[in-house]
Amino acid sequence: MATLEIKDLHVSVTTDETSKEILKGVDLTIRSGETHAIMGPNGSGKSTLSYAVAGHPKYQVTSGSVLLDGEDVLEMGVDERARAGLFLAMQYPVEVPGVSMSNFLRTAATAVRGEAPNLRHWVKEVKGAMADLDIDPAFAERSVNEGFSGGEKKRHEILQLGLLKPKIAILDETDSGLDVDALRVVSEGVNRYKASGDAGIMLITHYTRILKYIKPDFVHVFANGRVVESGGPELAEQLEAEGYVKYTGKQEAASIG
Repeated sequence: MATLEIKDLHVSVTTDETSKEILKGVDLTIRSGETHAIMGPNGSGKSTLSYAVAGHPKYQVTSGSVLLDGEDVLEMGVDERARAGLFLAMQYPVEVPGVSMSNFLRTAATAVRGEAPNLRHWVKEVKGAMADLDIDPAFAERSVNEGFSGGEKKRHEILQLGLLKPKIAILDETDSGLDVDALRVVSEGVNRYKASGDAGIMLITHYTRILKYIKPDFVHVFANGRVVESGGPELAEQLEAEGYVKYTGKQEAASIG
C-alpha cells in the first residue's frame, strides 16, 4: 500500500525575473486503490501541482512537503522520484527525436525495476500492451512522440503507465484533445493499470467527460491555487450542471464541457 501526502504546499513560478505564487497551501492525500479527480478552471493551479510533485525545475516549492510512503519526495531528483514510484502523464508530451519507443520503454523499465527485463518476455509484454491500446506495432521503432498525433501521444503515455506500473500515477489532462474513441481506449488503459495492482491515481481534468469512463473515489475542486471543496463523485455531477462560477465568480468559467 502506497501513500502520497501533500501538506501545505506552496509553489511559485519565476518568469522574466518575476516570481508568482501559484499554489497557496495545497493539502491532499492519495492512497493505493484510490482515484482522486482534481478539477477546476484553467489557471487554477492543477497542472502546477502535477509538475511540482514530479520535479519540474520551472516550479519552485517555497514551503510545505510531499511524502511518498514517508520519504521526502522534494529531496529526490526527477529520476529518483520515478524509481520511487511516481509517474506523470503530461498534458503535452514531448518529442524525443532519435530515440525509438522500444528503446525508450526498455530503458525506463530497466531504471524503474532495477534490472533489464528479459528480452523475450519484454517483447511479448510490450506487444500485448500496444495491442490493448490499439497502437500500431510499427510505432515501436518510431522516435518517441515525433510526428505523433495528440491521441497517439496520449496512448503512448498510457502505454508507459501500464508497463512501468508506478505506485502513484499523476495524469495531467490526459483527456485533452482526444476524440470519443481515443478517450475510451485511453480510459480503459488507465482502468487496467488500476485493476492490476495497488495503484493510486491523481486525475487532473478540466472536464467531466473522462469521469464517465474512469470513476473517481474523490473529487477535489481547485481554485486560486487551493483545494476549495472536496467530495465524492456527486461533486463532479454538480460541476457538470453548475460549472466553476461558484468558486471563481466568473461566469465564463461555468462552461466545462
